[in-house]
Amino acid sequence: MKTFIDRTGRGLAVGILSALASACAAPAAEDSIALGVAGKEFVLGRAFADFYDTAFVLTDGGKTPPHLVDIESLAENLAAYDVIFFGEKHRHPGIHLQQQRLLRALHTRAADIVLSLEQFERDVQPVLDDYLAGRIGENNLIEKGRAWDNYRTSYRPLVQFAKDNGLPVVAAEAPAWAVTCVGQYGLGILQAFTPQERAYVARDLHVIDGAYRDKYSRFLSGSSTHGGGEGDGKGGKETPESRRRAENSYAAQVLRDDTMAESIASVLQRFPGKTIFHLNGSFHSDGFLGTVERLRLRKPEVKIAVISPVEVGDPRTPAFPKSAAAEGTVLQLVYPDPIGFVEGEDQSEWVRSVMAKRASSRCKYSLVDSSREKRGEGETGR
Repeated sequence: MKTFIDRTGRGLAVGILSALASACAAPAAEDSIALGVAGKEFVLGRAFADFYDTAFVLTDGGKTPPHLVDIESLAENLAAYDVIFFGEKHRHPGIHLQQQRLLRALHTRAADIVLSLEQFERDVQPVLDDYLAGRIGENNLIEKGRAWDNYRTSYRPLVQFAKDNGLPVVAAEAPAWAVTCVGQYGLGILQAFTPQERAYVARDLHVIDGAYRDKYSRFLSGSSTHGGGEGDGKGGKETPESRRRAENSYAAQVLRDDTMAESIASVLQRFPGKTIFHLNGSFHSDGFLGTVERLRLRKPEVKIAVISPVEVGDPRTPAFPKSAAAEGTVLQLVYPDPIGFVEGEDQSEWVRSVMAKRASSRCKYSLVDSSREKRGEGETGR
């Protein structure tokens, strides 16, 4: 069955071709429903029922015509990959629900799964291991493991599934304090880290030009809480100081990507033949960039799949731009988040609160420590 959709005025007009062929087909399932086309968009031929409703679209990175698949068909397809990146919009309940469903479906097809998480940092791996082994309870996992504040609602089901089924769980992310140090001082501050601290972040860092740097620069310029438009305070004109901040911010982002990529590569080395199911914010994996491209630098032979979330504009007529097809092996269409601020609403207090929290996070080292280390003076660990 082929469907053409005209959304003039957000209305939905459906024309059906090949009626005779469709009459002989099996009962309609999610993976047999054609996507409609309206201008530069693909349109789902049904509304979203609620915030948890979703649709998976297989695109193979834009190499094949997009088509819908259900969770079982998706798991069947993804079981052939070595590493599956499930990009998420943090705190979106529809995404977290499907992460759990997909992990369970994959486990029935590829029992040798390793769960890898951005949401735990490398230095707390022993804490995570203690929890999985039953040596500590969840309260200590959350406290000593510095679990995210939405752990219980978003990630507990995944970790518990891994624990119940004896699956390894990897704390893949760089420690937040290390990211803060690089964001404040740049990569030179790594010279001040103790050997143990340096081992918590990737050995090889790829602060390189290309599509990912360009993407991150666009993100910075549009984010009021990441220094967007600051410039010299006179209309956002770029200054040496703003360039330095932007460069350090990108280096901190790369530190995270390379550390997660190195963590995954290490797991592939230790557990050959296992499937890695890795969760991260979608910015780290959309378009096969970020952590994905840095994993490929380390393991070019690895077969990687990326799930990229796409927030639809109107849940009554869910649609996504044709250009989004290249963002992942699979797209997950999700219900849109509520609007954070309505037009004309005062955002200044919220921005000040976010910036104050960001400013309160300071590096425990300074460039003086880094300079002393380079000259071989004194101890750097404190």
